[in-house]
Amino acid sequence: MKISDIANKLNMKVLAGEKAIAEEVTGVYVCDLLSWVMSHARKGDAWITVHTHVNIVAVALLTEVSCIIIPEGIKVEEQTVNKANEEGIVILSTECSAYEVCCMLYELVKQ
Repeated sequence: MKISDIANKLNMKVLAGEKAIAEEVTGVYVCDLLSWVMSHARKGDAWITVHTHVNIVAVALLTEVSCIIIPEGIKVEEQTVNKANEEGIVILSTECSAYEVCCMLYELVKQ
């Protein structure tokens, strides 16, 4: 499924990386411990995290996740958005909790 499909079907806002929105999502990873994400997230995963610091962009680049999803309407730091745009990393925002996002993504995949 493409990032754009997820964003549209789950009513998410695209905060950064608009140019890469057609990339494929091949899995989902939920974690807030950056070192753990670096060693466990897989290429193509949509990564759900509450972190908004610029370091999430570096982790996304290192792990080659397809996008970052920020739940609960958490405001993402401007520096992070700017760096994500610079690096071509998609950041999506949603008002839903991380759990709700996981459930909705599961339902999308089942269809």
